[in-house]
Amino acid sequence: MHAKHSPQGVRFFCHDPGRDGTCELGGESWGHHMLKLELASAVRSAGWHAALEVAGGDGAWRADVMASSPDGSRRIAWEAQLSPITDRDILARTARYTAEDIGVCWVSPGPQAPPWIDVVPAVQVSAPDQHGQRWRVVDGLGGFDAAAGMWEFKPQELGRFVRWVLSGSVTPVASLPHYTSVPRGCGLGHYVQRRLWWTSAQSERAQHGHDRRRQVQAERAGRARQEAADRRAARQQQEHQRRQQLQRRRQSQLMPAPEDEETRRAQAQEQRRVEQAWRRQREQEAAKLQELAGRAVEVARAWWQDVQPRQLAELFAAVAERAWHDEEVRVEIPERPQVSESFAYGIPLFTTGRLRALYGIVRPCPELVCLSPQLEFQHMVVRDEQEARQLAGVMSPRARITNLCLSRDA
Repeated sequence: MHAKHSPQGVRFFCHDPGRDGTCELGGESWGHHMLKLELASAVRSAGWHAALEVAGGDGAWRADVMASSPDGSRRIAWEAQLSPITDRDILARTARYTAEDIGVCWVSPGPQAPPWIDVVPAVQVSAPDQHGQRWRVVDGLGGFDAAAGMWEFKPQELGRFVRWVLSGSVTPVASLPHYTSVPRGCGLGHYVQRRLWWTSAQSERAQHGHDRRRQVQAERAGRARQEAADRRAARQQQEHQRRQQLQRRRQSQLMPAPEDEETRRAQAQEQRRVEQAWRRQREQEAAKLQELAGRAVEVARAWWQDVQPRQLAELFAAVAERAWHDEEVRVEIPERPQVSESFAYGIPLFTTGRLRALYGIVRPCPELVCLSPQLEFQHMVVRDEQEARQLAGVMSPRARITNLCLSRDA
């Protein structure tokens, strides 16, 4: 074992080559000690005081690095946690800090995210490589993508992250129930669960705003489905009443004379034929709807494939101009437009401002309108006269359809 000096001037001892290659400093791993020194350096660079191995007065806690604000009004403990620990134990240790009004951030330098990464305020970091890379936060720091409606990882230099925490620019924020799954890695469909993030107030507001819009859309879709079910029930009730009236009229007639028996049988046979034809028609309609629902994605892809990106951009620009010119309403143009299954695979557009509301549906697929009865109550926008005729042919006369009269060759 021989002595070395760290970049910060700290003297430590390292095993000779040919052994296990682990450097130790007072029984502590070299990587662990370097992480604590990096944390202390980042705290001091942010203008705060930093002290290593600070213990509580009653011995209830011992902070690897204790950061204190210049005026002494705030303290934040930085814990470099390498050894395994249960969720219960790390929550209990966090609670001891909270009881004394001390903030805490747990830091894991391991190659894998620890199980408690989203149980307490925590981050996972990676050590510098041989190319001069600095310590980096690789997990636990996130931002909310309002357009995609999900959280995403935001890797950052550890020093900058420490400054953000000390300044209050990022704080621990819980994921709402619908947003705990986060894509991770290059594989399609690879998701991890994150229930707690270090993030900004802007991302927290974006998450709550998206969740409120999701609830409003779900309520609207639910009402539309209920109204469609009510209309079907009303039609069935009318048909049932019509059949009852027909049956009462037949019963009220006098019994036919023997010579009219053949006529009576013919009428009964005709009535059965009409009823069978009506049932077959209803069964065929139900089968068609079920088949269409099964291939809805293919139909929607065919509907959108002839619209080029520049044509879509022109279409959005025309919608925004029409909304402002005719209604004095600003429309939010999404960076990554997404079709909506609830609106016949059209693209929903929302107004800007605090009272964000659904403005209209761009190019709903006419062939899929029968699967989206709520479209009857929405404003629909199409590119040209041909699309307007296609949509009007499957909608009720009271449907609101706006034709932007764009050239199909544009």
